[in-house]
Amino acid sequence: MTTELSTESSGPDLAERCHPACIACGTRNGDSLGLRFVEESDGSVVGSFPCDGKYQGYPDRLHGGVVAMLADAAMTHCLFLRRISAVTGKLSLRFPRPTEVGLDATVRATLVKNSPPLFQLKAEISQAETVRVTAEGLFVEQELGGRGTPE
Repeated sequence: MTTELSTESSGPDLAERCHPACIACGTRNGDSLGLRFVEESDGSVVGSFPCDGKYQGYPDRLHGGVVAMLADAAMTHCLFLRRISAVTGKLSLRFPRPTEVGLDATVRATLVKNSPPLFQLKAEISQAETVRVTAEGLFVEQELGGRGTPE
């Protein structure tokens, strides 16, 4: 991914403190997918992912586990933007259309309900302006990193 959170004092430093070796976005993991997200004016986060053939499951389709990781990471970063460190408690995905290999995907996440220590989020993965995946997640605030108060 080529985009990054635009607010340096919130998301990126919290992500770095909470999980620097993350397979999805970790900066200290040479095998990380390198996912990065930017804040949108509506408070959502958005990023892109090149759906390379090495992430394929069935022929010409992105593996469902990779798709789940993209949605989960976007929702996590939507919380990081708000200085909240939380772990996934429940993740539900729908696949109305296959996510195709060879097309860049756009991943967007939005906070739906804020009831600490629980947070409800939603995410969408689109390609060629077509929604391929929708996701809903329930996240639980964790003590490590907490609300990301500056150290």
